[in-house]
Amino acid sequence: MNESTPAAAKEAPDNPAKKQDSFVVFLLKLVLVVVIFRSFIFSPFNIPSESMLPRLLNGDYLLAAKWPYGYTGHSLPFSVPLIPGRIFAGEPERGDVVIFKAPPRNDTDYIKRVVGLPGDQVQVKAGQLFLNGEAVPRKRIDDLVIEVSENTQCRYSEFEAQLEDGTSVCRYPQYRETLPSGRSYNVLDLEEIPKDNTKVFLVPKGSLFLMGDNRDNSMDSRFPAVPGQGVGIVPQENLVGRASIIMFSTDGGAQWIKPWTWFTAARWNRIGGTF
Repeated sequence: MNESTPAAAKEAPDNPAKKQDSFVVFLLKLVLVVVIFRSFIFSPFNIPSESMLPRLLNGDYLLAAKWPYGYTGHSLPFSVPLIPGRIFAGEPERGDVVIFKAPPRNDTDYIKRVVGLPGDQVQVKAGQLFLNGEAVPRKRIDDLVIEVSENTQCRYSEFEAQLEDGTSVCRYPQYRETLPSGRSYNVLDLEEIPKDNTKVFLVPKGSLFLMGDNRDNSMDSRFPAVPGQGVGIVPQENLVGRASIIMFSTDGGAQWIKPWTWFTAARWNRIGGTF
């Protein structure tokens, strides 16, 4: 006796509209995840200048931790004012490298080092940092030697030099500065400038005194908060994050039409550097 074979289940026809809806939902979820990650966990930043030499070079790309100092509207993309004030606030420590919205316009990301906390008296005399009337010790160390590249040019001809193999470099005088807490970092002092001598600044409550490590090439809290001049004493509400890790660095020599330069221009020895 022949047994009849059950008919195969008829496949449902493709529904392009349903697939499109699913893709749109996927994209919205992806955007939401990215926004949450960038707003509350880590966010990428690039270094466009030499104000933080020797720690940071023009062409470094780093991740900033968003949670250490709390969250404000500046934590969100485009500084959307959805967060009132500052929530989960945390105060930086002296020596932290921070990303912040630069006064007075509060629309551009700057990166500097915290040297003064609320209540501190900060002054610079003959290029040396003073905190609460006491000189912050600094010691002359070996020169900083940086290879000349698309992203790095010597500030003045007197700092130009060549290595034995003919490589052109910049050679800058470098110092090791040590804060009262024992935290140390390197700074540059290249020349005499007016802001090598300042008045005494008293840091108000809820504010910070910030300086670049490249002391003669940094528009920082020594200068008034005027566009193109400085940032003044910075409110903590302007903080965006704390520098965490260098995720990439390039000397500026890469060209899109030459894929091999994407690798030869990378400063591989800088990737993974922490703060």
